[in-house]
Amino acid sequence: MTVSPAASRWTSRTVVHVVLVLASLYAVLPLVWLVTSATKSVGDFSTTGAFELGQFNLGTNIQALFTQENGIFLNWIGNSLLYAGLGAVLGSFICAACGYAIAKLDFPGRRALFAVTLAGVLVPTTALALPLYLLASQLHVVGTFWAVFIPLLTNPFGVYLARVYAEAAVPGEVLEAARTDGAGELRTFFTIGLPMMRPGLVTIFLFQFVGIWNNFFLPLVMLTDPKLFPMSLGLYQWSTRVTQFPQYNPLVITGSLLAVLPLVVAFVLLHRQWRSGLAAGSVK
Repeated sequence: MTVSPAASRWTSRTVVHVVLVLASLYAVLPLVWLVTSATKSVGDFSTTGAFELGQFNLGTNIQALFTQENGIFLNWIGNSLLYAGLGAVLGSFICAACGYAIAKLDFPGRRALFAVTLAGVLVPTTALALPLYLLASQLHVVGTFWAVFIPLLTNPFGVYLARVYAEAAVPGEVLEAARTDGAGELRTFFTIGLPMMRPGLVTIFLFQFVGIWNNFFLPLVMLTDPKLFPMSLGLYQWSTRVTQFPQYNPLVITGSLLAVLPLVVAFVLLHRQWRSGLAAGSVK
């Protein structure tokens, strides 16, 4: 029995639509649950369903969140913004410089360096936590801001992405013209290479920001002072108390909702340049 091309086309289109709807629900339903749960009181968690609204207590939950333990959640917000914001800016610049150098400069060991970078992409960050802790212990910086901040500045995937984008977006002829006019390599990079790589930098920045914002294991290993915790680690510590102290349940959920908002804002503000940068890198 043969199937007509029209029937096959409609069947495949239906399957694609079903898969896309299921994938969308998989991505959206946890956020919907987070929003509805953040409006509940402690008692509503045992008397209402997962997506059912109880009494609207969002304002009360937010107030309790910012006053709990002398407002330590504000410290966690500031720490997360400092780790992720400054770390993403500096990390993106470092990745751009490394990727540009590998793509456009001729120096001994360039191919070997790129191969090591690709190998670094394959290594999970959790596998590096113990070596980083031992190194930080030798430098006597365990339990400080620098123990978490400095390792976040390196990102092999960002270097790889910058290298691919520099190959595609920065013409070699323009660089040769700048060198002929007497510009040094640093000036060429800052005045020509870096502006041409701007869409790719936005992509790297977003990857860096999201990765640092969601980073959990490295602060868990390095930090002991709650005042230095990022939101991810602070909310985790609160979540371990929920069984004994149910009043922490709405605090953890409301804090998790607030923790998502900066990521949403970053993607909304930068999504156009992010898409163009990612597309240019993928074409190459």
